[in-house]
Amino acid sequence: MRYLLYNPISGHGKAEKFARDYALTLAEASKLIDITEGDFSEKISFADTNDSIILFGGDGTLNSFINTVNCETLCASVWYYPAGSGNDFYTDIRGGCANEPVEITKYIHKLPVVRYQNKERRFINGVGYGIDGYCCEVGDLLRAKGKTPNYTAIAIRGLLFHYHPCSAVVTVDGVEHRYEKVWLAPTMFGGHYGGGMNPAPEQTREKRKLSVMVFHGSGKLKTLAIFPSIFEGKHTKHTKYVEILEGNEIQVKYERPTPMQIDGETVLQITEYTAYIKD
Repeated sequence: MRYLLYNPISGHGKAEKFARDYALTLAEASKLIDITEGDFSEKISFADTNDSIILFGGDGTLNSFINTVNCETLCASVWYYPAGSGNDFYTDIRGGCANEPVEITKYIHKLPVVRYQNKERRFINGVGYGIDGYCCEVGDLLRAKGKTPNYTAIAIRGLLFHYHPCSAVVTVDGVEHRYEKVWLAPTMFGGHYGGGMNPAPEQTREKRKLSVMVFHGSGKLKTLAIFPSIFEGKHTKHTKYVEILEGNEIQVKYERPTPMQIDGETVLQITEYTAYIKD
């Protein structure tokens, strides 16, 4: 049996179309499952080693899956067809465009966890805190109005007018670091997030470590000039404003509530988070 899980809102409906089209190509039995309807973990609870689960969606779909299903005890193999707007996970492991689902079973075990507001959530790419969280918040508001968000435009307007940096304390494996005018402080497990940004170019999943990139101390125009280089990982040459720290446990505390995003899913009014690697 092949279980085809899709998110109907991913990729403006592309995920559902890809899932249904793919089902038509299969010779063996398959089952289409909308992950937004009920507890989809129950619908795949009987999957065994002879079965496979294929996810059609974006990074948010992956995040929903890893936080709904116990991946450590899952017997079936897990595959993925990127059909979201950013597809950062796929960029990280394969790059380019997918023509067929790729197996991701090895990538969904022993994932890092982020703790915030007495909650815990696993993540597969990274946790964004700062103007990236602000961009996700504005993007969500635009989608609720039936509009398609342009995140580059949102970021530029935020940098120039709406988002205000603040001081932050970043603690890595017990060592405290203090910063002023922090624009970004994402913690990364993978190499990409935010639709292709590469905040910590040396970060890889294989390290079994986390990296936090702190973009701080710059004015609006300097920040605007440096910001685009994050997509190619060239921002790191601006050592006065960019610092990358690596560790097993990373805590970030802001002086005021700030939007946060976890694999692209927005969480509002966060003053601190702690990300750590689980054994």
